[in-house]
Amino acid sequence: MPEGHSVHRIARQFERNFVGHVVHASSPQGRFAAGAAELDGRRMTQARAVGKQMFLGFEGDVWLRVHLGIYGAWDFAGDILLDATIASANGRMGQTNQRGTFVDGPNPDAVASESRVFDAAGENSVTSIGAPRRTRLRMSESEKEGGGLESFPPEPVGQVRVRLLTETVCADLRGPTACEVLDPAQVEQVVAKLGPDPLLDDGDAAEDRFTAAVRRRGVPIGLLLMDQNVVAGIGNVYRAELLFRARQNPHTPGRDVPEEHVRHLWRDWAKLLRIGVETGQMMTMDDLDPDAWRAAMANRADRHWVYKREGLPCRVCGTNIALEEMGARKLYWCPYCQA
Repeated sequence: MPEGHSVHRIARQFERNFVGHVVHASSPQGRFAAGAAELDGRRMTQARAVGKQMFLGFEGDVWLRVHLGIYGAWDFAGDILLDATIASANGRMGQTNQRGTFVDGPNPDAVASESRVFDAAGENSVTSIGAPRRTRLRMSESEKEGGGLESFPPEPVGQVRVRLLTETVCADLRGPTACEVLDPAQVEQVVAKLGPDPLLDDGDAAEDRFTAAVRRRGVPIGLLLMDQNVVAGIGNVYRAELLFRARQNPHTPGRDVPEEHVRHLWRDWAKLLRIGVETGQMMTMDDLDPDAWRAAMANRADRHWVYKREGLPCRVCGTNIALEEMGARKLYWCPYCQA
């Protein structure tokens, strides 16, 4: 399932390619015909991500809410304004990729604002983007740029729930868990149920809200981090990595986790989320020299402390990484470092 960084990156693609343009909406599959008719012919005004949820605003105070879930994906096609990290990777990016982005910066383990991804023109992914390119781009759990297009718009492929089309770019949505048209009040009702997202609010109030939500519950911290009502955007990868980085036992009830540890988890999540949005990678390793950083960005096996490393020796203590099920999801952790 796409985690928070992926959804924020998808929202950025809509900001760059759709916001400000009149959009024609359709439902090639037919399951979203009524919703598409409500959106058709309206100008997109806003693209907003909150955790794993995305909201696309249109003229007339009409919103499209999308939750990709496990199987959902957006396919962009046309003269796309590509993010520099996508262009520089020239291939798959994200949780499952084996070909990554090269990162240059003064400090490889710095926060995202200090360690930037540069394209061939020396532009970085936060402040600039490349020229439009007639291509295909899939954005879901991972990102993959495809080949060029012979004609535009391309014929829909597969079960396309909704197609959003401008004069130059189209976006096809397949397999979402949620796809619905909402009014502003309904959008706020959905958002109000979500925990804080540090990309939207990195102030003290958001940290306090997260800390209070964790410390009043007797639920294991490993489950609380996956609860979108507690904190928005964390999925299985970030859950495992955050807990290891904090040396926190995933089974400890939230109310028994010291307050300073809970606050550390929030601040570390804010740091990792920003890195993920900027680079397109769930990069969770620290203290790497430049060569090791580049290797980690290019290969998931070098990028994580515990995720997908069951049975392998812990990078810190040598104990075999454990794998168990928690909340119907796989949990990876070190029984010694996180005892």
